[in-house]
Amino acid sequence: MPFGIGPLELVILLVIVLLIFGAKRLPEMGRSLGSGMREFKKGVSGEKTEEPQDQVTAAQAADPALPQPQTQKTDETTPAS
Repeated sequence: MPFGIGPLELVILLVIVLLIFGAKRLPEMGRSLGSGMREFKKGVSGEKTEEPQDQVTAAQAADPALPQPQTQKTDETTPAS
């Protein structure tokens, strides 16, 4: 194992993290860590991709207190000329 960490130490570390953050918060933290690593790799490699602005993230869908993206609504009540 890297850094001299064995399986027992990993299990103990994971149990401590589980106790501190709780089972509900761990998947959210894993997703945010993964997306952060992905963005870092893109930044280092120089890739530029644009994400759609109207896409709702999983965190925004789960928490209504977060700001939601604004979508443009068409006025379907007035007839077109």
